Amino acid sequence: MTKIIRTSLVAGLMLTGANAAASNASLEAKLNTLEQELATVKKQLKSQKKKLNKVKAHDANDNLKWGVDLRTAVDHLSYDMADSSTRDNNALMSLRLWLNMAYAPDSHNIFKGQLSMNKAFGADFGTVNGDYRAFSMGSLFDWTGNEALSDNTLKVKEAYWLYLGDNLFGTDIPWTFSVGRRPSVGGFLANFREDDAAKSPLGHNINVEFDGLSSMVKLENVTGVSGMSFKVCIGRGSTNATPLFSDATSYAEDNGLDSVDLVGFIFVPYDDGQFVVKTNWFKAFNLPGATMDQNMTITGFQEEGDMQGAAISVLVDGITEDGYFSDVKAFASFAWSQTQPDAGNAMLGSTDDESGTSYWLGALLPVVEDGVLGVEYNHGSKYWRSFTYGEDTMIGSKLAARGDAYEAYFTYKINKALSAQIRYTRIDYDYTGSNGFFGNTTGNAMKIDDVKRGAAAYDAGYITPETTMAKNMLPNIVESAQDLRFYIRYRF
Repeated sequence: MTKIIRTSLVAGLMLTGANAAASNASLEAKLNTLEQELATVKKQLKSQKKKLNKVKAHDANDNLKWGVDLRTAVDHLSYDMADSSTRDNNALMSLRLWLNMAYAPDSHNIFKGQLSMNKAFGADFGTVNGDYRAFSMGSLFDWTGNEALSDNTLKVKEAYWLYLGDNLFGTDIPWTFSVGRRPSVGGFLANFREDDAAKSPLGHNINVEFDGLSSMVKLENVTGVSGMSFKVCIGRGSTNATPLFSDATSYAEDNGLDSVDLVGFIFVPYDDGQFVVKTNWFKAFNLPGATMDQNMTITGFQEEGDMQGAAISVLVDGITEDGYFSDVKAFASFAWSQTQPDAGNAMLGSTDDESGTSYWLGALLPVVEDGVLGVEYNHGSKYWRSFTYGEDTMIGSKLAARGDAYEAYFTYKINKALSAQIRYTRIDYDYTGSNGFFGNTTGNAMKIDDVKRGAAAYDAGYITPETTMAKNMLPNIVESAQDLRFYIRYRF
C-alpha cells in the first residue's frame, strides 16, 4: 500500500511540474503578445498626439480670429443757433458694426484689422461722385441697400501689421514696428467714455483715422523708470494724386492740394499702472481750408499752411490703495496747438501764427456693482485746434470745442457679452469754427457775441459789408449743442 501511495505521489508531482511548465510558457507567450500590442498602441498614440499638436498649433496661430462688436443706439439731438432758432432730432437711431480680426503666426508677428459699418436706421448717407446715392442704392430710403446692384465698397477701419522685437540692436530694449491703417481713434483718456481699451494716440488732440507707420522702444529696462517708452509716428491724411483714368497721367501728382502729412512722437515718462503720464507732439503739413460762395456753400478746398500741437495727459487709476477710492479713476490733460499759415493765407481767421490751448478733466466712479459713472469737462480757447474729427458724438467733437463742454455717462455691464450706456453731452461755444477745417472760412475763430452784435446792427439799419456778413452767418452758427444717447452693445 505504501509503495502504491509513493508511486502515485511521484506521478502527481511529475504531472504538476509538467503543467506548471506549460502554464509558464503560455503566460510568457501572452505577455509577449501584450507587449507587442502595447508598443503598437504607444506608436499610434504618439502619431495621434503629433497630429493633435498640429491641429492645436493651427487653431492657435494659423487662422484668422474674428470678434463681433454690435452697438444699437438712439440719440436725442438739439442745437441752439445764434439767431435764437433751434434744430433737433428727437430719435436718431443708428447701428454700428465692428468685425474685429487678429492673426499671429508666431510670437513676433501680428496682424490686426477692423471692418466697420456705421449707419442710420433705414438710410444710407453715402455719396457717389459727390452726390447722394440714388434711391435704388439706399440713399434716404434703405429698403434695397443690400439687394440692389451697387458697388464694391467695404469700409476698413483698421488694418495693420505689428512686429514685436525683444532686443533692439542687441540691447535689452524691447521694440515694435507697425505699418498700415493704424488704431488711432479712441486713444488715451478718450477711451473711457467709449468703454473701450485705449488705442495708440492721446485722445485730447489726435482722434482721427489715418494711414501710416509707428515704431516704439520700451526704455524701462535701461532707465529703471516704470513704463517709460518713446514712439515715433508718421502718417498721411490725404494723397496728392490724380485718380485712375482721370487724365492721361494716372496717379501723377495733382496740381491742387499737396498731400497732407503728419509726423510726431508719443513719450511716456512714467507708467506703473496706477499713475500714468503720457505726452505727445506732432506737426501736420499742407492742411486744407474750405472755400465758400456767398450763400455759405462749400465750393472746394485750398492749401492753407501747417500746424503743430502737443499734449500732456495724466491718469490716476486708483486714488487710494484700498477702499472705495481704490477703484476710482481721475484724469487731467492739457493740450496746445499753433497754426503756421503759408504766406498770403489765413488759418482760423488770422494770417499770423496763432496758439490755442485746451484743458480736460474727468473721473470714473463705481456707483453699483458692474456700473460706472463718468463725468468730464473740457474747455478750449479761441484758436484751439485739434484733430478729433473721429470723436463719437452726433453733435461733433466735444474735445475740439472753443468754449465749454460737459459730459456725464453711466455704463452698465449686463452680462459677459452685453452692456448698456446712457450719456449726456452739452457743448457751449464761445467762438465759431470748432468743427471746421483749417482755413479762413469754416474754421474761422470769431467770437459769437461779436457776430450777434453785428447782425443786430444790420437789423437796426447800420448796413455795412461786415454787418451784412454777420447777418448772413447767424442762422448757421451753433451756439449750444446737446446729445442724449442710449445704447445697447454686444461684444464677443
